[in-house]
Amino acid sequence: MISTENLTGLAESGGDVLTSNGDKIGSIGQIYVDDETGQPNWVTAKTGLFGTSESFVPLDDASARGNDIVVPYSKDKVKDAPRVDPDGHLSEEEQDELYRYYELAAGGSGYVEGTGTGAAGRDTSGPSTDDAMTRSEEQLRVGTEQRETGRARLRKYIVTENVTKTVPVSREEVRIEREPITEANRGDALGGPDLTEDEHQVTLHEERPVVEKETVPVERVRLGTETVSGEETVNEEVRKEKIETEGVDDADSGGRNRP
Repeated sequence: MISTENLTGLAESGGDVLTSNGDKIGSIGQIYVDDETGQPNWVTAKTGLFGTSESFVPLDDASARGNDIVVPYSKDKVKDAPRVDPDGHLSEEEQDELYRYYELAAGGSGYVEGTGTGAAGRDTSGPSTDDAMTRSEEQLRVGTEQRETGRARLRKYIVTENVTKTVPVSREEVRIEREPITEANRGDALGGPDLTEDEHQVTLHEERPVVEKETVPVERVRLGTETVSGEETVNEEVRKEKIETEGVDDADSGGRNRP
């Protein structure tokens, strides 16, 4: 761990921030110390083209190697850290965001050595905090929202179909009726000339189907809606904090024990 004795020398040495394998992450920028303890807790590594970007790296498990600082993080891990403006002081929100990124327990706010003071820490044991640590976790809240899924409409159009119906009809046909000469009709039979030429015409009639079309209403159709209930399963990841204990045997800490 970096001590306060070699803090000034490292800050002015022009050394580099290295990985545990000796790879250079960037040159040393600024070193931040804790407001209450005065211990160094953050260093910025100058990365990017010409060192124009500064990425914060925690010093919790860091060590000094000559003029360089060795940290247990890869170069990509440091370069992808949350962007925080190195303005000489870390707010609680900025420091908490960095601690979450590096998966470390939250600590106090820091300031650059030799500049200003900072606010008290959160979730640390000190004069401005109690003796408990808050453990938080994300909870999944699932609701419903209504959205349009489609539209339905009524459209009326005309089709043609054949309809067959049987209708009874009648017609007249010619039938020859013969009757013998009797005393009753003898006078009618002998009333004319003896021999003559004559004709008699009979008009015949018949029935034929007559078709008429009539438009009549048969039904009314409308659109209605009904609500059908169902179930859908939501699968989502949630995060929660774990608390480690040191030097105690506590199986109910919500985390894991560390000797």
